[in-house]
Amino acid sequence: MRSLPSIIHLDMDAFFAAVEQAAKPSLRGKPVIVGGVGGRGVVSTASYEARKFGVHSAMPTAQARRLCPNAAFLTGRFEAYRQVSEIVMGLLRELSPLVQPLSLDEAFVDLEAGPYGPALAGADHQTGERLVLALAEDLRADIRRHTGVTGSVGAAGSKLMAKIASERAKPDGLVLIEPGQERAVLGPMPVRALPGIGPATEQVLRRAGLVTVADLTDAGEAELVQLLGKAHGSGIHAMSIGLDDRPVVADQDAKSVSVEDTFEVDLADRDRVLREVEVLAARCVRRLRAAGRSGRTVVLKVRRFDFSTLTRSETLRGPTDDETVITETARRLASQVDITGGVRLLGVGVSQLADYTQEDLFAQAVREEAALEHAGEEGAGAAEEPEAPVLRRWMPGQDVRHVEYGPGWVQGSGVGRVTVRFETPWSEPGRVRTFSVDDPDLEPSRPLPLVEGEDWGGRRFGGGGAGGDDGEEE
Repeated sequence: MRSLPSIIHLDMDAFFAAVEQAAKPSLRGKPVIVGGVGGRGVVSTASYEARKFGVHSAMPTAQARRLCPNAAFLTGRFEAYRQVSEIVMGLLRELSPLVQPLSLDEAFVDLEAGPYGPALAGADHQTGERLVLALAEDLRADIRRHTGVTGSVGAAGSKLMAKIASERAKPDGLVLIEPGQERAVLGPMPVRALPGIGPATEQVLRRAGLVTVADLTDAGEAELVQLLGKAHGSGIHAMSIGLDDRPVVADQDAKSVSVEDTFEVDLADRDRVLREVEVLAARCVRRLRAAGRSGRTVVLKVRRFDFSTLTRSETLRGPTDDETVITETARRLASQVDITGGVRLLGVGVSQLADYTQEDLFAQAVREEAALEHAGEEGAGAAEEPEAPVLRRWMPGQDVRHVEYGPGWVQGSGVGRVTVRFETPWSEPGRVRTFSVDDPDLEPSRPLPLVEGEDWGGRRFGGGGAGGDDGEEE
């Protein structure tokens, strides 16, 4: 264990929603909810203003609308999130080459491996802590200056404690946990605070009367091994007393994203199995989107009553993060599996990962609408009529540009009309105008940087305000 708090954990604050607020001056200080906006959509991220109404991630969008009807409900703009993430990760790499991204908005950094390592190695306890705090404060200021959004930082002697510190720092704060204070901090926390304890393990521990981390410490390693098995029990006991020697591993590139659940009672009902597969697929998609990735192969994992494990997979025509596509594929795989005797564990994963592109989202929406229109035409007996052009589908929050009014974003659409607010991240709140959905002067566009003058992909913007021209520099 380290004697200095030289591992930091950065977690951006309500990242997707914060990027939307930074990009849209009219939404700053107001509740913003990012996720699926359809009837079966799920909340990906809620701004802190929306959280005051009880909205949280993984909540059905329909429920979020009931709790916070006046919020702005937006679809994700993953190109924008990835651009901001790349700026943030670049700032982290200035501190150390050992940066371990966990998702677009979260990463560990080992300060001892960076340019300030020698100063930390030669510092006494107080001087070392002051240096870590100064570096963390400078990092937070740099992130705000370059992106317009905020992050919370935790510093500690291990990855476990650094992550707990960043959670305590939210929102927009900095918390340092001194080495040696691990047990005092962990003791009152619920067992779920420890990595590796999910719902199934929590239930096992709860039945044994172990509710807090202090309970785990008091139970001792032998009892935890008896309850959870040797490897898991020993690991959980070490974590409970603050022992965590996991290194920061640079630039881990996941080969797949997956989730799984173990059930207390074996599942023998086919409908129940399919419902659980749907829940797992939704969780898997949320992880996939948080990592800014899409995938081509859907994988189903099934562990049966006799502990035999099988996997089934299906490879799609192209990478996707579409929840409907992934869910239906996983259901199709599950319907082909023999569940006689019962199922102990189910898992859904996506592999053959690719970087997410915003165009995937809108292409999928257009395909869905085109299919609906085609079915409607057939049902109306209009096959003899000339094929009508497919009307563009405008998504709430989508970046657009108008020939006359310049850049803006879609507030909503319906009944053949689309409403656009014309503003940029560095302008005052802009005016709202309404157009026909097929207006030739209105086109989708790429997201603008959140800070005027910042360079995204070789493009520099600013100076014109809402409706102004963007320029490029070599």
